[in-house]
Amino acid sequence: MRHNRIKQSLQAGQTSVGCWLTLGSPAVAEAMSHCGFDWLLIDAEHGPNGIADIAAQLRAVDAANANGATIASAVRVQANDAALVKRAMDCGAQTIMFPAIDSVAEATAAIAATRFPRHGNGGVRGVAGLVRAGRFGLDPDYTSQANQNACAVLQIETALGLQNVEGIAALDGADCLFVGPADLSASMGYLGQMDHPEVLVAIERVLTVCQRAGKAAGIFAGSAEEAAHYRDRGFAMIALHSDVAWLTRGAKHALAHYTGVSA
Repeated sequence: MRHNRIKQSLQAGQTSVGCWLTLGSPAVAEAMSHCGFDWLLIDAEHGPNGIADIAAQLRAVDAANANGATIASAVRVQANDAALVKRAMDCGAQTIMFPAIDSVAEATAAIAATRFPRHGNGGVRGVAGLVRAGRFGLDPDYTSQANQNACAVLQIETALGLQNVEGIAALDGADCLFVGPADLSASMGYLGQMDHPEVLVAIERVLTVCQRAGKAAGIFAGSAEEAAHYRDRGFAMIALHSDVAWLTRGAKHALAHYTGVSA
């Protein structure tokens, strides 16, 4: 069974940069795998990604790794639902991101969904060995090693989640608390104002709580400059926007350059 590079990076206190996959395209996933990111996250919350799309993109990332890339993959499920987690992990995902974790109880349930039941650990993940994650039954170590490679990334993106952030960060198995600035700002009453002073204070609070608890903090960045700022502040898991952003921004930049040249 392969080791989870995202979890290893978080545990080592290393900084990583990744990118959201929102287009539901295996070809895009494979191409982005060769761009130098540390990880790619398949977004099933806002992207058009069903379980077949998730499986296809996980295969595409693996194909890129077989062709010289060195990149990890993760999946953001639609909701904190053990059934969704089970299906994504059966397809080969080891790192699961959970949106809008508001309480210790929700965080506990999310962590449990990523673990097979073992020695009273509270895990609730259903056991099936004949799945892609276990090489369709050909990996004898799959079920015994899956838990140690499971990684739970819990999103703090509501005012209620912010209120309960200390308790969430204190949980065993909370590998990373990941800020969603857009949703957090909206929940705080500042829709579209991710740079509002109160939102910036809230983001800093999550980082401070994580540092005190010995946990990694992550965040979504809208630009390279923003990502570098978060890196310098101490965030460990940084998303440098998304496949669709780089596609549209690149196209608009090229057309603007073309228009300027032609004029």
